[in-house]
Formats: sequence, structure tokens, C-alpha cells
Amino acid sequence: MKLTVSTTVAAPVEQVWQAYTTPEAIVCWNAASDDWHTPHASVDLRVGGAFCSRMEAKDGSMGFDFAGTYTEVLPCQRLVYAFGDRMAEVTFAETAEGVRVAVEFDAETTYSPEEQQAGWQAILDNFARYVGQQS
Repeated sequence: MKLTVSTTVAAPVEQVWQAYTTPEAIVCWNAASDDWHTPHASVDLRVGGAFCSRMEAKDGSMGFDFAGTYTEVLPCQRLVYAFGDRMAEVTFAETAEGVRVAVEFDAETTYSPEEQQAGWQAILDNFARYVGQQS
């Protein structure tokens, strides 16, 4: 099952792309709630390149690496990556309102589709707020 989340950011597509793909920016927005954070991230932005975002509860009670490999990189347009046995596609589309960022991802079986969609949407909403503050 594929799930999709999206947001529109009122900023130039180059700025949106950079915020989505650079470790320095990722650590500023990559969290689904205020009690989580990403203390470090790495990105090798090329086909076959790896990425990893360390996501942790701020109280130190749990954490995990969200990691994978890029399978397609079209700057300012599209990213496709594999993580475990799942895939995700991120598209960046310029519209009259700004850049629409959409993430389509393979659902997993531990959490309900609604929980997964809510979590990924919360992260994308944080991303949009972060980029808005940078503009």
C-alpha cells in the first residue's frame, strides 16, 4: 500500500530542495513531534548514495536510524529512495502558491496507515514551517 503526504511552501524551488536535502537543514526540521529530534544526518545526494537521519526521543528513551539509498536524483524535481524493503518518492512541483512537496511511500505493517500518514505529514509540516522561517 502506498501513502502520500504533501505540503506547499512559499519559497523558491532551489531553497526548498536545499532544505530537504542538506544535513544542516534536515536536523532542524526532521521530527514528527516536539519531544523528538534529529541530532545528526548525513546525505550523499547521488544515485547509489546513502542517507541517514538519526531520530531520537529528546528524553533519550528511544531512537532509530532512518536510512536508505537514493535510486533517482533529479535536482529540484524528484528524489526516489529505498529504505529497507520499501520505497519513497519525493516530488517538487512549482505552482502559483509555491513549491508543492509530495512524498509517496510504501506503508509498513507495524503501524496503521492512518498513524503512518499522520507521522509523515507532521514531519513534512515541520519542514514547511522551517523553510518558511528561512525565507
